[in-house]
Amino acid sequence: MAKEANHPVRTTEKSLALIERLREADGARIRDLVGVAELSKGAVHNHLSTLREHGYVTKEGEEYRLSLQFLTLGGYTRGRTPLYRYGRSKADQLAADTGMLTNLVTEENGRGVYLYQARGDYAVNLDTHVGYRIRLHYTGVGKAILAYLDPERVDEIVDEWGLPMETENTITDRGELHAELDRIRARGYATDHEERTEGLACIAAPIRLDDEILGAISISAPTQRLGNEGFDEEIVGEVESTANELALDLKYRYDG
Repeated sequence: MAKEANHPVRTTEKSLALIERLREADGARIRDLVGVAELSKGAVHNHLSTLREHGYVTKEGEEYRLSLQFLTLGGYTRGRTPLYRYGRSKADQLAADTGMLTNLVTEENGRGVYLYQARGDYAVNLDTHVGYRIRLHYTGVGKAILAYLDPERVDEIVDEWGLPMETENTITDRGELHAELDRIRARGYATDHEERTEGLACIAAPIRLDDEILGAISISAPTQRLGNEGFDEEIVGEVESTANELALDLKYRYDG
């Protein structure tokens, strides 16, 4: 969870609220933003003008949008992440070998963050993308991460984000989730059988550096391609092998 500020700066909070609204709305006019964080029309204009002056917002006609300055910051942040630096080539290879969509995900503040995606020849189009944040309990890659966090940490995440239902297969009970995480640790990989998206299945393996869970790597494909009755052992093995190779790379390159 994000640490609460002892003395939050309200002006900063209001600017951030406007940024989030612009992202959600994919751009907006000043009159559409009145009331965000209890801001008046004049206050909205002042915040947006300041953000524009510093290059974080652009204006097209009457509409304001987030600028590519955020891509600059995001690219810098991602590039400093060892999991991304050493993992993208592994994700590319897994996508090429399986023909599927490969996802490299880490956890931040109780949610999964997509660091990288690679597309094989038969990759499906999903709503996820680099930088996308997702709850952990209804994806294979998320459960692979949860399984290797302390149980107390898992409960904190559930307390913060809940266990909302996305499909009839979503785990929505805390006890059932802990039982599923026990099964994942026992077999070494996680699956998602239409738990977030109907018709979609995932296989994921954790990426661990000694006792620390850094993230997970997964493949996503239509359920029929991965198997309605059970997941193909060869494909499961490819995902696990990729995760293990990446963990070794991180251990001996990152530590070195």
